Amino acid sequence: MNLLEIATLIGAYLLGAVPFGLIVARLAGVGDIRAQGSGNIGATNVLRVAGRKAGAIALLLDIGKGALAVGIAIGLHGVEAPITAATVVCTFLGHLYPVYLGFKGGKGVAVALGALLAWTPWSGLLMVLTWIGMAKWLRISSLSALIAFVVGPLSLLVLPAPALAPGIHGVIALLVFWRHWANIQRLLAGTEPRIGKKQSDG
Repeated sequence: MNLLEIATLIGAYLLGAVPFGLIVARLAGVGDIRAQGSGNIGATNVLRVAGRKAGAIALLLDIGKGALAVGIAIGLHGVEAPITAATVVCTFLGHLYPVYLGFKGGKGVAVALGALLAWTPWSGLLMVLTWIGMAKWLRISSLSALIAFVVGPLSLLVLPAPALAPGIHGVIALLVFWRHWANIQRLLAGTEPRIGKKQSDG
C-alpha cells in the first residue's frame, strides 16, 4: 500500500467521522443531540429533536460525506480498485466510531447509502428508493433502513457493480443490522416507535 492509498483511507475515515448531526443540532439551538431523544447523532434523532429542516440538512450532509469520500477515491484509484472498496468501509466506520466523539457514533445508514450511491450507483439508488418508500409506508425508520440493506446486496445479483461489491455490501449490511440490534428487539416486541413520535427509535 502506497502513501496515496493510506492517505485515501485515513481521509475517508476522518470525513466519515464528522458528526454533522451533532453540529446541525447545535446550530439549530437544541444543544447536544446525544443527551436528547434517542441519544443518536443521526438524522432521525435530529429530526425528532430539532425539526424537519435540521433533520433534512443532517441527512443530506451525512449522505454527502459518504458520497464525497468514495467519489474522491474513485477519482484517484478507479471504481474497481480494492482501495476504493476499502474506502467505502472506512467512511462508514468513521461514522460508527468517530475519533472526534471518543469513537461513539451513529448507526451509519445515511453515510453508507451515500458511499454506496457513489460506488454502486444503481444498487445505491434502489436502496435509497426502498428506504424512502418503506419509510412512507411503514413509518418506522429502523425497519425501513434494515429492508433497504437487505435489498442492496440482493440487487447485485442482477445489477452491474464492481467485483468486490457483493462482499462490501454484505459486510456493511451485517454491521447495520448489528448496530440496530436494540431496534430489532423492539420491532419483534412491537414497541418500536413510528416516525414523528417522541420516543427513542435508537
